[in-house]
Amino acid sequence: MTAIHPNADFVSEACSLSVPRIYLPVPLQSGTEVMLDARAAQYVVRVLRLKAGAQLILFNGEGGEYAATLQPVSGATAKAAVGDFIARDAESPLTVTLAQAISRGERMDYAIQKAVELGVSHIQPLVTEFCVVKIHQERVDKRLAHWQGIIISACEQCGRTRVPAISAPAPFARWLADCTSSVKLVLDPYATQGLSQLPQPAGDITLLIGPEGGLSDAELAQAQHVGFIPVRLGARMLRTETAPVAALAAVQTLWGDLR
Repeated sequence: MTAIHPNADFVSEACSLSVPRIYLPVPLQSGTEVMLDARAAQYVVRVLRLKAGAQLILFNGEGGEYAATLQPVSGATAKAAVGDFIARDAESPLTVTLAQAISRGERMDYAIQKAVELGVSHIQPLVTEFCVVKIHQERVDKRLAHWQGIIISACEQCGRTRVPAISAPAPFARWLADCTSSVKLVLDPYATQGLSQLPQPAGDITLLIGPEGGLSDAELAQAQHVGFIPVRLGARMLRTETAPVAALAAVQTLWGDLR
């Protein structure tokens, strides 16, 4: 039977920055030992240089997390003894999909990382008319793995216990036809209304954000045709990697857990 740790002091310490949080996508159960995967072992053993007896926090994306203790390290492999369950919930009450047009390297990485920290539930990279990045089909899996790594690292850092999903890059028109969110918002610097003028959303939200050159007039018209509401974020033009941060912070402040 999984126990909830009774020691509030330990939980407070475990949730602090001094105790590494490690995502491990395997079943976790108190009183067992688990082998750290190559990514986690590399981080714990090679980067942090932790020794046997060091405290860890393990989570597998199913909610909550576990106190754990690093066992004696053998070469590049490491095990952890799984301790008590910590019923910790850091998820937003909102279900938000970020539909983000693909931008260059670090810009896209930054947008994904900060979206995770701000509680996004799902990320959908998009190929739009003005995208300057072209991802060839044979490189899609590599790019997705890179983005997934950013998501996992962001979850470890910010305390989330569930890992947001990310989908393969999709052409704008095809994705638009399949979007079924209850509330659809597209950022448009020339829109006449802001987020604060909208009613409290009922249901899941999709935020659509263009690339460096913005969405084309045709793409904006297509989005509005299927129910997207144009909104703007103040009087200044935001960069493609800044826009999702500002929009998600505003959404969480108005309707989510930043209130």
